Amino acid sequence: MKNKYLILILAAMLIAFLPSCNTSTGIKTLIITGQNEYNWMVSSEAVKNILDETGLFSTKLLLTPPSGEDISVFNPNFSKYELIVVDYHGAAWPEKTSDALMEFINSGGGVVLYNPKSEPFIQLPDSVSVSGRNSFEVRNQITSHPVTDGLPVRWFHPNDIIVRGLKLAGEGVQVLASAAEGGQRGARNPEPVIAVREAGKGRIFATMLGSPDDNENQALHCAGFIVTLQRGAEWAATGLVTQEVPSDFPTAAGAVLRPDFKAIDFTTAFENLGSYEITASTKYFTWLQSQIRKASDDKDALLKLEVKMVEVLKSSSATVDAKRLILKELSWMGSEYCLPAVKELSSVEELKDQVDFTLERLN
Repeated sequence: MKNKYLILILAAMLIAFLPSCNTSTGIKTLIITGQNEYNWMVSSEAVKNILDETGLFSTKLLLTPPSGEDISVFNPNFSKYELIVVDYHGAAWPEKTSDALMEFINSGGGVVLYNPKSEPFIQLPDSVSVSGRNSFEVRNQITSHPVTDGLPVRWFHPNDIIVRGLKLAGEGVQVLASAAEGGQRGARNPEPVIAVREAGKGRIFATMLGSPDDNENQALHCAGFIVTLQRGAEWAATGLVTQEVPSDFPTAAGAVLRPDFKAIDFTTAFENLGSYEITASTKYFTWLQSQIRKASDDKDALLKLEVKMVEVLKSSSATVDAKRLILKELSWMGSEYCLPAVKELSSVEELKDQVDFTLERLN
């Protein structure tokens, strides 16, 4: 039966639903796309950028023949890679290709099934449906798995779809996260949105988040989606997750977007810290606080941060709100280096109380 072996693997994972340049280093990763019900050019390029951003993966895009053309010529050499990412919904693959992917997984390869709104190799039951686009809360059901370890139990995800009626089957399937329209206690039952399974010697990671909408694509740019995809891909390829939980991972308080898919770094943070206003996002200050905590036993790292913080205090373009928050952080981690800059602000009426507090603690 055509594709029968691949069907057994994927159906055991989600039986009712599953839905460039190459560099010489990193986890060798093949991203397969080319036919889909949504804009696969947007989604596949986003997935490539997201994985490349970690520095852990060496990615290559592979396009299947376009819809309506001969799919029988599609026969990639999976054995050249450590991770296969499937962003595909189209014609059934040739049996030899399906068999090869089965062998790849059983031999220890990793597979990521990205945003499978419909299962690419079997027809879905009529009972499966897709919600309209909404922002919703994701709740991690298993917090001890390497993918979710250290992540907030609840986090907000913007403008995405939820698949209704999803049924999981197969030994070892784990639902890591679920979501529900209107919240976990909403009108509908929570549906799985992130799941994993070990198959043979290999591992499968499936995410039902991150559907492109051909507009702002907020679901693709959500830091929660980006980070869980990065961590899930590393787990699928290696069985481990070495990536730290970033400071901008969202909570239940609201979504966090990465417009260019990139995590906050040292340069970007200090370029933006000085423009902070009280009504704006605190993500750069959250990053700063996380860096201070990490550097608590490293005097050189703390001094490097302090030097940049003093630059914000001295900047004529930095806002009062930004300087107030910088002063607050310096009050408990600053050294003699910051004292002159702090004292210079004592004449600024809006900052006088915070300056006095900071000096008192520093002294």
